[in-house]
Amino acid sequence: MRLGVLDVGSNSAHLKIVELRPGEPPRPVRSVKHPTLLADAIAPDGSIQAPAVERLVTAVGATARAAEDEHLDELIAFATSTVRDAANREPVLERVAAETGIRLGHLSGQDEARLTFLAARAWYGCSAGPMLLMDIGGGSTELAYGDGEEPAPALSLPLGAGRLTRAFLPGDPPRPRDVRLLRRFVYERLAGVGGRIRGLPPARRVVATSKTFKQLARLTGAPGGAAGPYARRVLRRDLLRDRIPELVACDDRHRARLPGVAKSRVHQIVAGAIVAEALMTTLGLDEAEVCPWALREGIAVRRTRTATALAVTDELGSLVQRSFGPRRAVPALPAGRSATVAAGGSR
Repeated sequence: MRLGVLDVGSNSAHLKIVELRPGEPPRPVRSVKHPTLLADAIAPDGSIQAPAVERLVTAVGATARAAEDEHLDELIAFATSTVRDAANREPVLERVAAETGIRLGHLSGQDEARLTFLAARAWYGCSAGPMLLMDIGGGSTELAYGDGEEPAPALSLPLGAGRLTRAFLPGDPPRPRDVRLLRRFVYERLAGVGGRIRGLPPARRVVATSKTFKQLARLTGAPGGAAGPYARRVLRRDLLRDRIPELVACDDRHRARLPGVAKSRVHQIVAGAIVAEALMTTLGLDEAEVCPWALREGIAVRRTRTATALAVTDELGSLVQRSFGPRRAVPALPAGRSATVAAGGSR
């Protein structure tokens, strides 16, 4: 079966196409990514602003064309917390569906944590033993722990790098006072979670996923992408702590020159680094191994396990699409305005 997994996040719409065969890991076929840049386009009322809605529709439309070219058997398309939590989520999703033919569903934060944990478990295998997973996204941070494929607990916290940048770090470079407030806020939010995780049996493997962790590992000396997916990449807390003052002191233009820091994420790397350091300190972790698989791969692994079933009954059931494509044209949103919440629309 040829499966496409479309993940629409705060920075991009990323379509990963894989071949699924029973008893085998997902085989990558093609990867397509188009920018959405939603992280800095949230209005004070929590809605996605009109220019970003246009980018979102364009990005999803481009991935829809790629999906059609690949003759997929199934497409699983979803939006993560930036769209999921937007005040105008429903009209935005309706417009995306009308113009691109793709219905963007959404997973709960807990399901995102569970599926990302499954990806890491599939990558490292059961021999990894009890495993702790951390993932920092644009809108949320996920934590999961377990000694099998299903973690307990699986947690999602509103500590995404983009969300915190908007709320606490408006300056470029940020003001020291704002950085102190952000650090205090993150540590306060993690205090209760830290006690819960530290009360569990020690993890034999600590795993970090997401672009934020990959960039921070590269920034602190881990091998770059040219080394391939099997190169061991580790983020050390002491090295990260040493680099944070530099990230705080310089502006976006200078951060973009640092190793591993993507231009599309320079503005939120400070918040991401603060969350990562706070997570590792709160949980008493000296280092974390960066896993190349994350949420999209976790979804593919889950579908491999359920592909022979007569019906999809797991958390992905409502997201599976077997036909898609443009159905009708919809007038563009008025220039300079955000889409508004329809009467009775949910947040």
